[in-house]
Amino acid sequence: MDRMFNYQALDLSSAKILVVDDQVINIQAVNALLSDDYAVLVATNGEDTLKVAEQQLPDLILMDVVMPGISGKETCMLLKANELTADIPVIFITTVSGEKDENECWESGGVDFIAKPFNPYTLKNRVRSHLELKIQKDILLTLAYSDGLTGVCNRRYFDEHYEKLRKLSFRQDLPLSMLLIDIDYFKNFNDSYGHVAADDALRSVSKAISKSLERPSDFAARYGGEEFVVLLPDTDLGGAEYVIKKIMKAIDDLKTPNTSSEFGFLSISAGVISLNGADVLKLDMLELVDSCLYKAKEGGRNRYIIYDAS
Repeated sequence: MDRMFNYQALDLSSAKILVVDDQVINIQAVNALLSDDYAVLVATNGEDTLKVAEQQLPDLILMDVVMPGISGKETCMLLKANELTADIPVIFITTVSGEKDENECWESGGVDFIAKPFNPYTLKNRVRSHLELKIQKDILLTLAYSDGLTGVCNRRYFDEHYEKLRKLSFRQDLPLSMLLIDIDYFKNFNDSYGHVAADDALRSVSKAISKSLERPSDFAARYGGEEFVVLLPDTDLGGAEYVIKKIMKAIDDLKTPNTSSEFGFLSISAGVISLNGADVLKLDMLELVDSCLYKAKEGGRNRYIIYDAS
């Protein structure tokens, strides 16, 4: 526990920083300072910033204030209004001066600002300081939202973020997909092999599910017992089917013996659903995907069933 709160012990080497400036020379200058220590992403306008931030979920954003199109302050406000990007800290790098300009930076959601031309030493230390705060917060949230056995998100995290993603999908008119996964014959597996082997199987399955998710915005949670749920924002049915096929192959590749199953190995059944933005608040995704999971189990297990609106 002492190590967790020791700033010097934090490993920031995998941290991602998004640098936003409409002047390429400024981006190059910041990149030269930071790229040896962090992964640096770039954007040259507000519109691209919103897309990159949602897709890559950087740990910190360094953003110019004055840009063509959407200004830095407007971009920051839009980031804070998006549940997926709201917690990303934004440092403004700006030539603006005066109390009014500074107040507007704070009010738009920025956590700090650095005046141009900047002192390289100051920039590097401000970046490290805010990254440390962000990583500390992430660690605490991980402890609060992780399932103790499997390490994936817990039911509490799912419940909170499911509602946020439904609203975001509706507001942006983007599809939202969900997978509900159940390990086949798990009670029999537990009885045959014991609790230790059952816990190991849960960990293996959860790891296989997590490794099958390719985007930072996708996440898996332990829904209860041997059930897992996966949420896939901005994903249509084709994308959802691609993911469940990938997960089922990963589970099959584990080759975990299960003599209680006619398949001889541990397998999963799943329900799959994808709704467009207009329907995510009208329909109960959980109820519908659960009915698909039930049909998959009734149909012989080791398969998935897709929700058919018709």
